[in-house]
Amino acid sequence: MRHRKGKEITRIILKGILIAGVISIASTSPYFVSKALPRLVKYARYKLKKGKKDKKLYNAFYYLRSKGMINVENKGGQIYISLTKEGKKIAGKYQIDDMQIEKPEKWDGKWRILIFDIKDKQKIKREALRGKIIQLGFFQLQKSVWVYPYNFQIEIVLLRSFFNLTNDEMKIVTASEIEDDKKIKIHFNLV
Repeated sequence: MRHRKGKEITRIILKGILIAGVISIASTSPYFVSKALPRLVKYARYKLKKGKKDKKLYNAFYYLRSKGMINVENKGGQIYISLTKEGKKIAGKYQIDDMQIEKPEKWDGKWRILIFDIKDKQKIKREALRGKIIQLGFFQLQKSVWVYPYNFQIEIVLLRSFFNLTNDEMKIVTASEIEDDKKIKIHFNLV
């Protein structure tokens, strides 16, 4: 249980810095972490027991720094925290792992179709992408043709970037109808 909490704090820190870009703190205390992350922890709705919060956050920052995932620089009493290349990679993975497509209250009647064509020499990448698409709840229309009723443009941009795919390898089509779409509507509870 203790290890899982530490891992969750680390995850929150990496995702928070990824979203914020660079965190800057005016502090000279070695316990600057307790001032840097209250909003990130609150954002993630992560509760720590009173009295242990500062130490856990400090330990998480120390761990990330020792593993080369974050840079911490002191410039004239101002502390700057940023992700390294490795930190960005791990934070991006967390962002992909936690990805969900927002569903509006009412469907607009349009189908979003994802078509991808990834070469055999990138089979691992193709299978990982397929696994994520299944996890997101897409309906498989054909081998590399997937359907979803809600807008997923933002999520696909992230996936395209994470898997280092081009627009030629992955296309999005918006259609007002799909022939014989009863199975698809049942899959998404739209009947």
